[in-house]
Amino acid sequence: MSDAPVSEEPAMSESNQPVSDKGVILISYPKIVFMWPSWFVSIFCAFYMWFNPAMVDSPGGVNACLAFLIVFSLNLIVLSFDFPRTTSFLLFAVITSLVLVGVLIFSNMPNILPAVSGWLAGINPIANATFYVLYAIVMTFIYIFVYIMARFDYWEVRPNELLHHHGVLSDLERFSAPHLRIDKEINDIFEYLLLRSGRLILQPSGEKRAIILDNVFFISSKEKRITKLLGALQVQVRDGD
Repeated sequence: MSDAPVSEEPAMSESNQPVSDKGVILISYPKIVFMWPSWFVSIFCAFYMWFNPAMVDSPGGVNACLAFLIVFSLNLIVLSFDFPRTTSFLLFAVITSLVLVGVLIFSNMPNILPAVSGWLAGINPIANATFYVLYAIVMTFIYIFVYIMARFDYWEVRPNELLHHHGVLSDLERFSAPHLRIDKEINDIFEYLLLRSGRLILQPSGEKRAIILDNVFFISSKEKRITKLLGALQVQVRDGD
């Protein structure tokens, strides 16, 4: 992280060409955006059950429901907990693998622990196409609303200023971009894998409070563009604790 002032001359790229003065747009999204895998699986299951309505009580329908529930559960875990380091990611992968191996063992070798095997055999969740369609519709409306709200609240980094666009009437706040300090944090490995997202902390010069933007998509590419745009700006990358 550096407090070096930004040069007044245009920043030059590696090819010695001036960098475009077009601003870099930064949008902080709510965590619901990370539910897109379960939304995608619900659409797939909806089509599958729509064209195979008689399979609701069959193994195919049960497997489709189990697939949706597994993805949905993993999505909830991503929303509920942070996995800031590779070790936590590996620990989660190991625990998940052990659980799946245990389920396979008890399912295929019921004589090991009959009580557990009987309990697993009794788990047969079912859902028809209507359930998946309704879930997909609700999530679609939520995503549309999130997209619309993002158009009314976003930040823009320009060579000489930081702009905050917000409100229905496009209210505008201006901050000085020279001496701008930025931290980039990857607090959750899963969130980064899903949408390449992370946290940006902006500290304009002369401002007492830092500007914290969570869940910024494609944060690494945004950081590179900001660095190129502001020339002398340096970005410190920190892993979450």
